[in-house]
Amino acid sequence: MEKESMEPVEKGKEGLISSIETDARAEAEKIIQDAEERAVEKRKYTQKQVESLLNTTREKSKEQTDALTRKIMSNVELEIKRHTLQVRQAIIQDIMDQVEKKLEAMISEPDYRSVLIDWMTEAALGLDVESARVNASEKERVLINDKLLSEVRKKIRTEFDRQINLTLSEDRPLDSQGLVLTTLDGRMAYNCQVKTRMLRKQRKIHKLIYDALFAGK
Repeated sequence: MEKESMEPVEKGKEGLISSIETDARAEAEKIIQDAEERAVEKRKYTQKQVESLLNTTREKSKEQTDALTRKIMSNVELEIKRHTLQVRQAIIQDIMDQVEKKLEAMISEPDYRSVLIDWMTEAALGLDVESARVNASEKERVLINDKLLSEVRKKIRTEFDRQINLTLSEDRPLDSQGLVLTTLDGRMAYNCQVKTRMLRKQRKIHKLIYDALFAGK
């Protein structure tokens, strides 16, 4: 599948992530600072426990005491690490949710037609059939008219030297944002819904967010 026509869409995603990065960074810094403060308190508390243990086990051998101390501190560090990972995952998920909301808000913008054209082109090339039906959410179906379908056919013909006949599906609208192309017999489909697209690019999106917020921490 040709990737050149998909670049505006992928750049758009990265732009959305970048647009909320400042707020997300502030939120992340606060949550991480709280987690670090909790970690410090946890270490202090544990150290007091260790000191108390040392005072009550002087009769035991140094080797036994050191082994027990290492075990306690190891458990504490493991708990801190687990909590930190949970915090970071929660922040990443929050940003992903914000991206979905921003993409949904774009539907009412004039430039959203170009997004639909790119997604439809991607789906048509992926499905690779002569004819297909297009379905989308109720808000997006309003935008999918004969003119838009004609633009998609022209784009596929001129840029990829392929032919495809596209018609708007008569099925009920999709429940979530994005579109699905289906063959006329209904046996094959290419899903270009937002949630599905984000799942496909999950690793890349997570890396973008992680590098922006947590690199070097």
